[in-house]
Amino acid sequence: MTQLYQFLVMFFFLMSSFFAGACLGTAEELELRVETEIFSNSNDTPVAHSLTLFRNDITWDFLDTVAGSKQGEIIVHDPNRERLVVLDSALKIKTELNTIRLKRLGISLAAWAQKSSNPLMKWAGQHDYTDKLEIGEAFIKLDGPRVQYDVTFTKNSNPKAVAAYRQFADTAILLKSLMRPGGIPPFPRLAINGQIEKVCGIPTEVKLSIAPKVPLTTGIQLRSTHKTHPQLIAGDISRIETASAQMSVAELIELEDFVQKRSEYYSKDFDH
Repeated sequence: MTQLYQFLVMFFFLMSSFFAGACLGTAEELELRVETEIFSNSNDTPVAHSLTLFRNDITWDFLDTVAGSKQGEIIVHDPNRERLVVLDSALKIKTELNTIRLKRLGISLAAWAQKSSNPLMKWAGQHDYTDKLEIGEAFIKLDGPRVQYDVTFTKNSNPKAVAAYRQFADTAILLKSLMRPGGIPPFPRLAINGQIEKVCGIPTEVKLSIAPKVPLTTGIQLRSTHKTHPQLIAGDISRIETASAQMSVAELIELEDFVQKRSEYYSKDFDH
């Protein structure tokens, strides 16, 4: 499995898992669970699975990156403190950063992409896709050079859940850009987020198609499915408690060291 493919799976995972925004309605207590599976090309076996739990203004994202792999990742987002913690429970290490660093990344990434000679990268470095989006009652589509996004969605009536969902979405997408650089810039995805925000949508299925650079070679197609429930279950609370205990004893290291250690440890998973 190539590094680009690994990046696209991870990046698409975050893009596809979180779409929402501001909407009208009566604010309710925030409790939400989203289960996501992602599939590659025509395979029926998911290559990644995620459970994202929203509770008490904190988001817990449990990501299994590859089916059958021991690799896993937990992201904890505390927006009130503008704080992110990423934990690897197998390696017992964690890293912590604030959202200001992610915002700075977005600015520098856009500037780099807009200067690129690659048509796809240059297109993906834009911020305004208004005239390029095809929007329907329950779908949205965006086409670019060699790339196409197709999203189907349903409405969500809880404005507090919608706002938290979108906030984590944007934060997590930028986090993946920082931890796994080299993929398509996030701005087309953020534009789709903004459009679905207007109708309080949460996706049921997301498709990303990337045509090959060289004719007669194979492109990449990724598809994700999403199951949303407005309440957590008993097992979810237990999983949060276990992750919290693991966080408390994990070694805190710098982001660069965290990425390097995980890359070295899990490379043997992808080599076989």
